[in-house]
Amino acid sequence: QAFMDLYGRILDKLPKVFKTAGSANTLATSATGVWEAGLVSCVDGGPVLDLCFQQVGDAPTARSRLHLDLAGGTRQAEEVDRLLGLGARRLDIGQGEVPWVVLADPEGNPCCVMEERAAYADAGPIVALPLDSAAPERDAAFWSWLTGWVRVARDASAGVHHPSLRHPSGRGPLLELLPESSPKTAKNRLHLDVRLDAGEDPDQVEAAITERGGRRLVTDWGDLPWRSYHDPSGNEVCVLPAHG
Repeated sequence: QAFMDLYGRILDKLPKVFKTAGSANTLATSATGVWEAGLVSCVDGGPVLDLCFQQVGDAPTARSRLHLDLAGGTRQAEEVDRLLGLGARRLDIGQGEVPWVVLADPEGNPCCVMEERAAYADAGPIVALPLDSAAPERDAAFWSWLTGWVRVARDASAGVHHPSLRHPSGRGPLLELLPESSPKTAKNRLHLDVRLDAGEDPDQVEAAITERGGRRLVTDWGDLPWRSYHDPSGNEVCVLPAHG
């Protein structure tokens, strides 16, 4: 519950062009322990992003290959204090002297409260999704094809230091492909889901994923409406059916 309270409060602080889709404690599925909090862009053609929380029994142990970068900007210190008050704690992952602040949420998952960057304009409360990659340029091409998001030009002055993608509207977070510090050895605690558009054939999408270096992830999770894959670097991704 503390975990949900923290992220619910983050979503509650949406800027004017964003809104929440339901409350932070909206039941997403009938499965016990699965919850969803929604972040929905109000800008025409903007991205639709949901945060889904599933109860697990184990605390995080391996280094996280995907985490959330949260808006701090000119109010970074106040935001850090607010999140600490909601159950977060400071976390040392060897980051050294950096302008952002690394925290662990109440479940121990790392997140960062970021400094002001021009690249985060119109991003909302979640400014970036940094994902570890064995080959960032290759994986940027893979994820751009899979999501339809477009490349963002590298610009150190704007805070774009790695191959990055963004929704074509220019709204919402960056998907940043970061060079991994070590190869993936365990299942990611956090992963990305992508929803198909109406009319897309799941079998054709699967074939295209394989052609681009991904592979189907075989699971024993029963009959599910979505399919699970690894991207070319081994990161899990689920492909959900189109709405309706």
